[in-house]
Amino acid sequence: MSPAFGAMEVEHYSKGVLLEPFVHQVGGHSCVLRFNDKTICKPLIQREHQFYETLPTEMRKFTPQYEGVVSVSFEEDEDGNLCLIAYPLNGDHDNLENLDNSDCEPKSKLLRWTNKKTMLLENEKISKEWVRQHRKEEKMKSHKLEEEFEWLKKSEVLYYSVEKKGNVSSQFKHHNPWSMKCHQQQLQRMKENAKHRNQYKFILLENLTSRYEVPCVLDLKMGTRQHGDDASEEKKANQIRKCQQSTSAVIGVRVCGMQVYQAGTGQLMFMNKYHGRKLSVQGFKEALYQFFHNGKYLRRELFESVIKKLTELKSVLEKQESYRFYSSSLLIIYDGKERQEVAVDSDPEDLEDLSEESSDESAGAYAYKPTASTVDVRMIDFAHTTCKYYGEDSVVHEGQDTGYVFGLQNLIDIIKEIRDESGE
Repeated sequence: MSPAFGAMEVEHYSKGVLLEPFVHQVGGHSCVLRFNDKTICKPLIQREHQFYETLPTEMRKFTPQYEGVVSVSFEEDEDGNLCLIAYPLNGDHDNLENLDNSDCEPKSKLLRWTNKKTMLLENEKISKEWVRQHRKEEKMKSHKLEEEFEWLKKSEVLYYSVEKKGNVSSQFKHHNPWSMKCHQQQLQRMKENAKHRNQYKFILLENLTSRYEVPCVLDLKMGTRQHGDDASEEKKANQIRKCQQSTSAVIGVRVCGMQVYQAGTGQLMFMNKYHGRKLSVQGFKEALYQFFHNGKYLRRELFESVIKKLTELKSVLEKQESYRFYSSSLLIIYDGKERQEVAVDSDPEDLEDLSEESSDESAGAYAYKPTASTVDVRMIDFAHTTCKYYGEDSVVHEGQDTGYVFGLQNLIDIIKEIRDESGE
């Protein structure tokens, strides 16, 4: 039994856990789902699972904590909607050990998604007749789907207003367009495969955003090469082209997604991977500046912590023999909701009625000041990672992953430039 399930009451997990879209997913194509407040899950890819199972001790502080494997199926809820349900491997579903998720990957280059605002697809009878009808409708609607996909690619930077009343973090639900797209794609793929299977393995991972009230997340695609050793010639050429046409080839890093809270307007800003691919090196620098800017001022207090963690990660990776982290991402996370502390010489009664919005203007600097915020730096996405210790890989690399390390050093240098240029 996985640790996540072990912490639950038996009555709860024996019935399964309803999985919801993980609203802080800003990049990637694999569906990430919310298991509970502190845990997320994603489709099990054997290579990534092997990475977490054999992870070097010195790298563990720079990756999400691995918490086990669950079985996931889609079922009808009481309203006739399809939803994803997680069960323990030793629970209601048996014989899951040999399942693979090879068909979780998109079967075509056209990403299927929907404009529906609900998180669940409407129930449709899964039968031979439905499959035939579905294929006919898909062919008829192919042009429309392409138009929708083009619209999605053009909507590269979006702003959403966040309700200021109450807990800001409670208002995130339904807001992140990228997580909704990935969730809809996952349901669609699983529904299409229902004739052949309805049980999948998902891995459980630590929810890195759980400690933050309003998570600001930057997803960076690291390295000068993205294709794995097992990539087809078509996939290899496609990935090489993406690297050459983006900052990946020049500085070894590109923006894959971003979510930033704008304190000045109460909005969330989302930037997707399509925008990130088009950025020049200067544009990449400007995007980093935007990530550390809350709409009012630059969060300078974050720089030293980020630089320190990135430098430490670089030192760790330089010592990793044979590892290649192809198509892996790096997350930088901090809290957009700043914690405030009262100055020692302030009268508590004078500050009692001050709201957060008035602290900057009405209270003055003497009354409130921001405390140092915790910044997290973690590596994620290891579906194409390779190492000589894996054994079955036909290609064995020697030494450090120079492309990844190159990207880290450039990232550190650019953040230092922003820090120095914006210094008071």
